[in-house]
Amino acid sequence: MRRASSSLARWLAASACGLAPLLPLAAAHAAGTSAGAGAGAGAGGTAQASSAPAAACAWPDWNTFKRDLLSADGRVIDASTPRQVTVSEGQSYALFFALVANDRASFDKVLTWTENNLAQGDLATHLPAWIWGRTDIGEDGAALSASATSSATASAAASDASGPHAQKPAWGVIDAHSASDADLWIAYTLLEAGRLWSVRRYTALGMLMARNIVRQESADLPGLGRTVLPGPVGFKLDKNTWRLNPSYVPLQLMRRFALALQAAPEAPEWKAMLASSTQLVNGTAPHGYSPDWVEYRAQSGGKGTFAPDGQSHAESAYNAIRVYLWAGMLAHDDPLRSATLATFAPLSSFVAAHGFPPERVDTQTGTAGPNEGNGGFSAALAPYLSALGRTDLADAQVARSRALAQKSPPGYYSSVLMLFGLGYLQGLYQFDAQGRVAPAWTTRCPAPR
Repeated sequence: MRRASSSLARWLAASACGLAPLLPLAAAHAAGTSAGAGAGAGAGGTAQASSAPAAACAWPDWNTFKRDLLSADGRVIDASTPRQVTVSEGQSYALFFALVANDRASFDKVLTWTENNLAQGDLATHLPAWIWGRTDIGEDGAALSASATSSATASAAASDASGPHAQKPAWGVIDAHSASDADLWIAYTLLEAGRLWSVRRYTALGMLMARNIVRQESADLPGLGRTVLPGPVGFKLDKNTWRLNPSYVPLQLMRRFALALQAAPEAPEWKAMLASSTQLVNGTAPHGYSPDWVEYRAQSGGKGTFAPDGQSHAESAYNAIRVYLWAGMLAHDDPLRSATLATFAPLSSFVAAHGFPPERVDTQTGTAGPNEGNGGFSAALAPYLSALGRTDLADAQVARSRALAQKSPPGYYSSVLMLFGLGYLQGLYQFDAQGRVAPAWTTRCPAPR
């Protein structure tokens, strides 16, 4: 990891007392992670027989993800795109999975790559750019003119297979704007890594990122209060209308920020954002299906209302599938769990009747499209079905996800959904009522399944 930036170093020096509550108190955690630092997920290969903290728990799916999608220097690659892109969301998820796996080596590689390539070398100051990849070609793979690529931040890579004199591909930031779903997961995972691994730098960096999220990626919406925006620009459609995304605000993460930062200057904002996120998740699914995107329109008298999103035609699809995933992983004693599970009950009825989740749904009518959701959809939905007590449906979706993955490689996004959903059901991690993640390696590894 590169040395702490000057802003981070100053903040660390000034915040020793404020960081204390976030650092783990149990010496067993420190002893367990010391033994496992740098070890890959599943290094032991067998379930732990004792109740002592484990160095790492076997997680073959994480090993497969690293082999197929994670570069040696810590970049999650979406190989389905001609530009071989990396999105900040993918980096954020890889950080979380590495923490769940107690894989410090991968965690540090992913964090270093993210900071150096997406955050101008300083995550304490810059929220990461949303997308990085080849800057010399377009989304269709066609070469771009020199003028079109001159403004992009790019670095030459090794020459391609066409010969030593062929033009080298150029790589760099494609879109410098940040995305709050990634930023929330990165900041959250840093806070949790600092707590579980007793690394104050992670904790401090997570808190600084949280501060920048409030400053750059939130707004005070009439009638809704302080609300997470999908990004710093482009989501205020006019003076009275904002575009929001329910899948960007997992409620366990928002609760964790509200509690962990209750002594910070931004504490009121985080408390308000937990409340607005709850309304965003539960108040935008009139027929039991969450929309990918939704509009919020301010009205007279300081009030406002949610409205169908014009750009996405109020559709529920590849963004919204994460809403059910986050809901299914809420702690049993989370105050929001019962109401949130009930919000999406029609979806469970659809799966019970058809045996698969729909790929697309019109959220204004509750009408499903003709296509089945892929294996990633099934994996994402399984924790939700399990939380409803429908273990039969959950098991069937796990089996469907595995079977489809055997037929064809799931790719980046489905692989992410599978790691989240199947890893959770395997008992490799859970969330508590305070929004904290509890990896199995801190207590006892689950039996192999």
